[in-house]
Amino acid sequence: MKEEELETMRKSFDTVKNRSSKLESPKIDRLEKRVKKIAENSINNMDSLREIAIDSFKRNGIDVFCANDAEECQNIIYDLVKYSNSKAIAKAKSNTLGEINLKPFLADKGFDVVETDLGDRILQLKKTDNKPVHPTGPASHLNVGEITDIVNESMDVDVDPIPREIMEVVRKDVLDRIENCTVGISGANVIAAEEGAVLLVHNEGNISLVSLKDLHIIVAGIDKIVPSLEDAISIAKLETVYATGNYLTSYVNIISGPSKTADIEKKLLKNMYGAERVVVILLDNGRSEAESECLWCIGCGNCIVHCPVYNAVGNEFGYNNYLGGRGVAMSKFITDDETCYDSGLFMCTLCGLCTLNCPVSIPTNEIIENLRKLSNSQGFYPKVHGKIRKNISNHDSPY
Repeated sequence: MKEEELETMRKSFDTVKNRSSKLESPKIDRLEKRVKKIAENSINNMDSLREIAIDSFKRNGIDVFCANDAEECQNIIYDLVKYSNSKAIAKAKSNTLGEINLKPFLADKGFDVVETDLGDRILQLKKTDNKPVHPTGPASHLNVGEITDIVNESMDVDVDPIPREIMEVVRKDVLDRIENCTVGISGANVIAAEEGAVLLVHNEGNISLVSLKDLHIIVAGIDKIVPSLEDAISIAKLETVYATGNYLTSYVNIISGPSKTADIEKKLLKNMYGAERVVVILLDNGRSEAESECLWCIGCGNCIVHCPVYNAVGNEFGYNNYLGGRGVAMSKFITDDETCYDSGLFMCTLCGLCTLNCPVSIPTNEIIENLRKLSNSQGFYPKVHGKIRKNISNHDSPY
């Protein structure tokens, strides 16, 4: 990342830090402990919860697919959308969709995947160097001048560097592009297994737009499944307060089936206003093999806000949409040892600030240290370390 982008990102992160007074309340402390127990229990029982969720989804009229890896997930999605009436697809923010590289995959198939989240849409318009820098503020490294240039150049408009004017221009363009599309794709914040319900949180209202298309496809990692809706709400509340400093976002969508009504003689009719078909794709992609603590993450992004390495180098430290040390760790299980090394495995200082500022206390520094040992055994380590090791072995000195 450029130094000016890093500086803008750090200023944005300072704003988040200034909103963290709520984190010190006893109420949040109790919520943290509850959510950590939920996370531990859910990951330890991931396989059984997946089966419960599948049965519940089917009972609710939701179609379910299981994908072992990114390629299988891509192909399932393509089979679902290839006969749609529109080449435009409305997409909501999702790290999981970024993980499987959905946009370039569908673009190669001739589809126009339109980001409906403002930050993600700005990055999409940027085209190059458009990796996000924060789960809830993907474009927080770009200042208003840079965003104005991106919008004007990519959309052939002449908007002034005024945030509201930029928002209105982008919003109109997005709404025009997705007006007649019939497919919406999103991720999921949490899945409640017992109820067969998907919980999504957002501030912009865009997920509501996506979920109202004829076909709503939801892609979620199997680590997102928890036992009950009460558990899901607890996670959403904790994620929100850590990510934004607010107790709740503007919108919380709970989807437990296709749109329907029974207001005429109690006869069930589908497709009233929302989706006629809802499909959930449960993605493994290495999660079954991952260290359990890696999967506790609730997606608030508070770890990278306090990470000295991330504040120095930005999204070079992390993998794809998974940022910082936890993202580096996930890359080992999603891809391989080489990707994990290239994602910044040896950048981490092991300071532990990520763990101290994590709502569920993920021991990322310990995970990174363990992965370094494994990476070293596979031949992926800084070559200067190998030189030092050789010197110690041959001369009893690193020099």
